[in-house]
Amino acid sequence: MSPTLFLAFCCLMACSAPASALAGPGPGGQAAAASQTPSPRVRLAGVVVDVSTGLPVAGAHLTAGSETATTTADGRFAIDPLAGTVTLVVSATGYHPASTVVDASQRRTVDVEVTLAADTGYAERLDIVAVAPTSSPTAEAVRPIDVLRTPGALDNVFRTLQTLPGVMAADELGSRLAVRGGTPDQNLTMMDGVEVHDPFRLFGLASAFNPETIHKFELATGGFSVKYGDRLASLLLVENRDGRSGRVGGTAALSATDGNVVLEGGLPGGARGSWLATARRTYYDLVAERFIDQGLPGFQDLQTRGQWLPTDRSRVTLFGLRSRQAASVTLDEEKVTGSFRDDTANDLGWTRLELPLGRAGTSQSTAGWSRTHARFGFGLAIDSGNLRSNSQSDDDPPLLNSGFDYGLRIDDRSFRQDVGWVAGDHAIDVGFDAHALTTRLRFAFTGDRNPIAANGSSVQGGSGLPDLLLSTPTSSRGSAWLQDTWHAHPNVTLQAGVRLDRSSITRRTTVSPRATASWVGGSGTTVTAATGLYTQSPGYEKLSNSDYMLDLTHPEAERLSSERAWLTSVAVEQRLPRGFTLKAEGYMRRLDDLLIGRLEPEHERRARVSLYDFPVELVHDIPSAPSITVVPTNGSAGRAYGFDVMVSRTSGARVSGWASYTWGRAIREAYGREYPFDYDRRHAFTAVGALQLTPRWSIGTTARLASGFPYTMPRGVRVVGVEDIHDVDLDGNTDELVPRRDAAGLLVYAPDLGTVADLRNARLPVFARVDLRVTWRPRGAAGRWEVYAEALNVLNRRNASGLDPRLEHDPSSDRPRVVEKPIGSIPLLPTVGVRFRF
Repeated sequence: MSPTLFLAFCCLMACSAPASALAGPGPGGQAAAASQTPSPRVRLAGVVVDVSTGLPVAGAHLTAGSETATTTADGRFAIDPLAGTVTLVVSATGYHPASTVVDASQRRTVDVEVTLAADTGYAERLDIVAVAPTSSPTAEAVRPIDVLRTPGALDNVFRTLQTLPGVMAADELGSRLAVRGGTPDQNLTMMDGVEVHDPFRLFGLASAFNPETIHKFELATGGFSVKYGDRLASLLLVENRDGRSGRVGGTAALSATDGNVVLEGGLPGGARGSWLATARRTYYDLVAERFIDQGLPGFQDLQTRGQWLPTDRSRVTLFGLRSRQAASVTLDEEKVTGSFRDDTANDLGWTRLELPLGRAGTSQSTAGWSRTHARFGFGLAIDSGNLRSNSQSDDDPPLLNSGFDYGLRIDDRSFRQDVGWVAGDHAIDVGFDAHALTTRLRFAFTGDRNPIAANGSSVQGGSGLPDLLLSTPTSSRGSAWLQDTWHAHPNVTLQAGVRLDRSSITRRTTVSPRATASWVGGSGTTVTAATGLYTQSPGYEKLSNSDYMLDLTHPEAERLSSERAWLTSVAVEQRLPRGFTLKAEGYMRRLDDLLIGRLEPEHERRARVSLYDFPVELVHDIPSAPSITVVPTNGSAGRAYGFDVMVSRTSGARVSGWASYTWGRAIREAYGREYPFDYDRRHAFTAVGALQLTPRWSIGTTARLASGFPYTMPRGVRVVGVEDIHDVDLDGNTDELVPRRDAAGLLVYAPDLGTVADLRNARLPVFARVDLRVTWRPRGAAGRWEVYAEALNVLNRRNASGLDPRLEHDPSSDRPRVVEKPIGSIPLLPTVGVRFRF
């Protein structure tokens, strides 16, 4: 959006404000007021809930003008003030007071939900906020209670986020997100201002965040503030909550994946502050090891947080997280033999100092350190079905023999400084951050490569991966930002900022301007427009979540640039009767300088092809087209555009939840052609609903229906080459590749995935899944116990995260045929869980 268009949009929004809001207290206005008749009364009815837990707050006191009311045991209230614009003030013991402005001029009954934040005993904490608390005016806030109660989420925030518009699971089993056609490495996760490089546990089945200790999750998909950057697609902000002051309390829970305990309380000796500690651990591995001699995948986390308030307006916070994940499994089955192991460690710590700057400013300084050390390996002999001759017999099939040893270590020492102050109608925010990164990547590949990896740089064993890669770059990156939020009019807020980023890998500085304009109408309508530039520097801390491997220490990597995305979005939100909200948003992203693996130059292609010693009749089976390598290049661009619509109803109603529809396209330009991005999805529908049957019983469901991702469909089969270590052709050359044959001497084939011209040439089948959850609270919403039973994929539909091209005997040909089988699906999976608060 050009500056001219941006200013025109702001003027239009300001001019559309009601004339009464712009008029001063002139004589005409006073005469009109004097002649006004008393307004009729309206009814405000709703519920007061705890912002962190979602539980109702009983005994809260409400005031609206001269009218007062008190919430019942289930948090409900009704109050009858005069019609018009009503300020509703709510207070309750143990909570910070809150107020909200309600437009009660259009309807006789207005549904209201009020959330209260727990008062930890030091309400005098920093109370001057220079900028809006959200990362973006259109960001979606997700309460921890929603994570705990969304059917199918398994207490995992990433699985809850997958139910939001424009957000998709990269695969059904894991937690990686694909946002509006973007890739998982383009998503930034920040916890209390510190970057989290590995937010997953159990290969994505669980997340690193325990919802019991979180105040709020917030996902920005339509652009975000200049305070955050170095990613192209989305920002997830995770805010930890404070511990409760006073006596020690906590929760204990058992879910499908793990058990956890949370303890919290006030600081000893009467000091002002609190502490919180939580421990999580998988339990099925402890049970299984009593019956089998295997180390099943499992993890254990220990997290602590403490804060101290030396004065009324200053605070010191300390945080620490230690996580370990391990597996050691030996397989001796009919179709697979071998072993795999996993040894992953995640450590994170930070300290923060918050201070006031005069009466109108704040300073927040955060020093952090994190270490992610992932080690994974396997040695397997697999009857994958991707290799076979055209023999009628399936006995003694050719095996895929592969060995892989992977290690990635990321050490990140960071410092972040935020300063904000208020000057009249302006809120100014300025800051900087710096990262010193030490990374070490090592992987070794032996044996056969993955015959169904269409892209040579695929981390799933692409043909372009080298046998050994050792890359140990030491890099640094830093950024600085300046942002002004101007409340230009009671109805209009303008935000403009600029961000500078510099990376030692690119040795360049990028300048990213961003701007947002919001207009709030008197009838519950909000319109927001945003535009800006987003950049992402190369780094293994991003590639660790990518589907492809790149060698960032290759000599050609010295010429790399940061990836770029220019985003423009417009969102309209409308509050509806009975607690419903309707939101629609359209977006357009233009992407440039995207990192991909470059194609083999001619001399490399000739050298690779020369290794094949195939007879003349099999020359066409040699993969002679240029292959994709791990050498990085800024050789790709693209565009992504679409819209989404979401209707939601706040909790507190008997029926609550949300439903959304997304239409989008994401087109990549690379290798001389246009084709869909890996996570281009045209249509997606999601519905999450909860029904409170009785005060003790509730039922919920999550339903999803979506078109399939693009994939590469084989165009046939080809003869497999194998190293001629035994000089089978008796030519004295053991460094060549000759046609592979089975035990009967027949040629062995594999799927032929073609060349780069065939990438993403088809689509996976439609995805559909329904999850169901039944919850019982023995003493109702205010009780301490909660027991639930849940079933994932209740229809037992076999979805396809991918299609595995397996080979079968073809009696009508001298070559086998390809039959695609769906893989990567969650079957019908029943689970139970229990939660107890004390």
